[in-house]
Amino acid sequence: MVFQTVRHKSPPLAGLAARHLQDLRRRDFVAGAALIDGRWIAGEQRDAVVDPATGEEIAEVARCGAADMNLAIAAAERAFAGWRELLPAKRGAILKSWASLLLDHSDELAVLVTSEQGKPLGEARYEIAYAAGFLEWFAAEGERAYGETIPSHKPASLLQVRIQPVGAAAAITPWNFPVAMITRKAGAALAAGCPIIVKPAPETPLSALAVARLAEEAGIPPGVFQVLVGNPIELSAPLLRDTRIRALSFTGSTEVGRLLLKGAAETIKKVSLELGGHAPLLIFDDVDLDKAVKGAMAAKFATSGQDCLAANRIYVQRGIYDAFVDAFAAAITQLKVGHGLEPATDIGPMTKLSVANKCMSQIDDAVRRGARASSAYQDGSLGSNFVPPTLLSDVTEDMLIAREETFGPVAAVLPFDSEEEVVARANASEMGLAGYVYTDSLRRALRLSERLEYGMVGINTASFTGPPIPFGGWKQSGLGREGSRHGLAEYMELKYVCFGDLAA
Repeated sequence: MVFQTVRHKSPPLAGLAARHLQDLRRRDFVAGAALIDGRWIAGEQRDAVVDPATGEEIAEVARCGAADMNLAIAAAERAFAGWRELLPAKRGAILKSWASLLLDHSDELAVLVTSEQGKPLGEARYEIAYAAGFLEWFAAEGERAYGETIPSHKPASLLQVRIQPVGAAAAITPWNFPVAMITRKAGAALAAGCPIIVKPAPETPLSALAVARLAEEAGIPPGVFQVLVGNPIELSAPLLRDTRIRALSFTGSTEVGRLLLKGAAETIKKVSLELGGHAPLLIFDDVDLDKAVKGAMAAKFATSGQDCLAANRIYVQRGIYDAFVDAFAAAITQLKVGHGLEPATDIGPMTKLSVANKCMSQIDDAVRRGARASSAYQDGSLGSNFVPPTLLSDVTEDMLIAREETFGPVAAVLPFDSEEEVVARANASEMGLAGYVYTDSLRRALRLSERLEYGMVGINTASFTGPPIPFGGWKQSGLGREGSRHGLAEYMELKYVCFGDLAA
């Protein structure tokens, strides 16, 4: 089978991100100071921020250390009493103001995200709107943190269950959604009445610090929302061992999640983890081919494939397997690879070289074991962080790409025969974040939505996330949920109260 490629000419990329950052109306967005207890700290030591498309330094940020984190923890503890006593409606009004500021500055924030993370500018703009949505959602949800009255089993008694904020919280956020993962965590914590300290990924600090400036402008008091950038191990250690931090939320790899869970056990914190994915996409031969191809493109290539929800294993029933591979390959070859700030770009650079290297090693392993590869054209002048969008067909379960999460624009397609077979293969993973099913059979859709061992299942759609839904996985894909009313519960504790001797 031979696939045609489409060639695109890329303009020079050197200095592109720097020029866009220089044109920002808000120059303070690139100042690189950390926010600790209402003060902006420039720091004696600075770390470089680079454009992943070119490797060029585009800014510097303050490098915080353990002593700075200890100051932030003390500030969060001091701020807790005042923040929790604000009426939920007042806290909600501040969150809504913060959301409005994000939307007002969405173009500038999107430039920051693309410059340091690499995703196409249109996707970065979408992320800012997505991020604002979490603040708006939790602004209202904080007013619905209802308790319970229990029918009493004791005479002359009244039984209540109250829901109260757990205390100061911490969030360790990833580089693939550097704004939305902050607001999804912070929106819930702040609405619940908890101050929160954010440690963003070192690769994407500028957008996190810009969001912190807007939080301050929205009226969030000192110590209630703080952002510190620095070495992940050095900054995480105080958060894990300090008993004043009562809740910890992390989004990232399963390997790091295990270490944080182990560390948090020493002080018995509430821990929520959104970890790795290895999402299966099941395509049955009763579905419309064009719809299936469109769904696979969306499920695989959003955020240049750097998404824990990305379809990692695309199982296609043999009745349409060859036709699907042909159509899917043709769609992939139309994707344009380039700098995220170029208007026509579909696939940007990988944020980290290690991610690009893993993608290439998975491609090499699959081809060596008999898979067929077809890639979109990539300009040779692009740097080592770029991975051409690639289709691997005739993939087998023994290949690395079928066994490991792929965090990039590489699509693995595997044939299957029966429903029973493909469900068993899809569930044969310790990851359980998300799965996808494309079928025109309602009975099959209902069966598979029950049988797939994943925290989220999309039926005939690749788009199902948002503030109202409980985002999270089964098995080693995580603990707890983000978004929805369940996300608020990650930052609250139950208190049972019994009023006795109420007889007249």
